[in-house]
Amino acid sequence: MRIISAEEITKNVRDMCIEANIHLSEDMEKAIRDSVNKEDSSLGRQILGQLCENLDVADENNIPICQDTGMAVFFVNIGQDVHVEGMNITDAINEGVRQGYTDGYLRKSVVKDPLIRENTKDNTPAIIHYDIVPGENIEITIAPKGFGSENMSKVYMLKPADGEEGVKNAVLQAVKDAGPNACPPVFVGVGLGGDFELAAKMAKKALTRKAGVHSDREHIARIEKELLDTINSTGIGPGGLGGKITALAVNIECYATHIAGMPLAVNMCCHVNRHVTRVI
Repeated sequence: MRIISAEEITKNVRDMCIEANIHLSEDMEKAIRDSVNKEDSSLGRQILGQLCENLDVADENNIPICQDTGMAVFFVNIGQDVHVEGMNITDAINEGVRQGYTDGYLRKSVVKDPLIRENTKDNTPAIIHYDIVPGENIEITIAPKGFGSENMSKVYMLKPADGEEGVKNAVLQAVKDAGPNACPPVFVGVGLGGDFELAAKMAKKALTRKAGVHSDREHIARIEKELLDTINSTGIGPGGLGGKITALAVNIECYATHIAGMPLAVNMCCHVNRHVTRVI
């Protein structure tokens, strides 16, 4: 049994909050920069160029890539041979978020009650998804999520008879409905299968996949590629002002489901697809 201190978790989470909001991961940054030369529209190229300039300014000045530094979302894989010493792991993560958003001067966007709307002033509580895995490490992924794109996300409870075409049509419709509101070019996370809530979780987690990497299921990888081509033929374009680069990736995660259903979730993310992973 390996012992990990809660303080170590808090320190890592603090640093990850700041890192994720200021420095886009290399694969995501490359996807944006590579898209400039793929865009046919002169206005679209200009917008993509401005996005690249924004990345440079954020990196050089240690300021957030986007003013909406998001709600802190975590995917945490806990090794079954790990014991956390000190405060419980949820409190340790939330303390890291409090420190990170305070010390990093990141915008605090969380309200403690959906109707009363009083700001918690430290961006807690975080949203934390746990999985128990083999081993003696804790793998933490933070994915700060702004709500401009989050608000454009959808959940569909499709019928099995809708099949592959039903899935494609639903994802395409979600992107069309989002239009400019999701700050394109977007990353499209899709959760297919499971049940109502698992589909949504998979869609969010799909956004953390490395850019350019497709599903290891051959038929799903094919659908990802076909959807990306179809979405980029809609003409929405960068900033919603026209062009061919509407999406930078479509990532689909799958799980077994019930014979009577086919849940589908589409989680939209703007070009600032932030995530950082650390193993403790």
